[in-house]
Amino acid sequence: MVIATTTHLHDIIIKALEFIPQNIRLEEVKKSSQRCFQALRIEVNDEFGVLDKFLEKLPSALSGGGRVAILSFHSGEDRRVKKSFQRFFREGIYMEVSPDPIRPSPEECNTNPRARSAKLRWAIKA
Repeated sequence: MVIATTTHLHDIIIKALEFIPQNIRLEEVKKSSQRCFQALRIEVNDEFGVLDKFLEKLPSALSGGGRVAILSFHSGEDRRVKKSFQRFFREGIYMEVSPDPIRPSPEECNTNPRARSAKLRWAIKA
């Protein structure tokens, strides 16, 4: 079967989730569709590959004492940023890294709902 449009894919997701009780199905279809489209976007754009290359080259773009902050929006991105910062910290390339991500406040999430998944991590080059 060829899926030619986003509407066709969404219809397939709806059909696949018909077994879910009606009272929660709409929300589950929405979540499943978001995850599916996110996964496709990540794969098509090679987002993890691009991020990994960027993180690998980043230290050479910073001068001593240079600072970097990276904002991620899902756990796959955040994990890569965290592991990269920790690795370069252990190797002595970064002299300091954020111990934990900085998360948006509830007030910011109310004003900007897209901020709810954001995590900010920073590092300082040795």
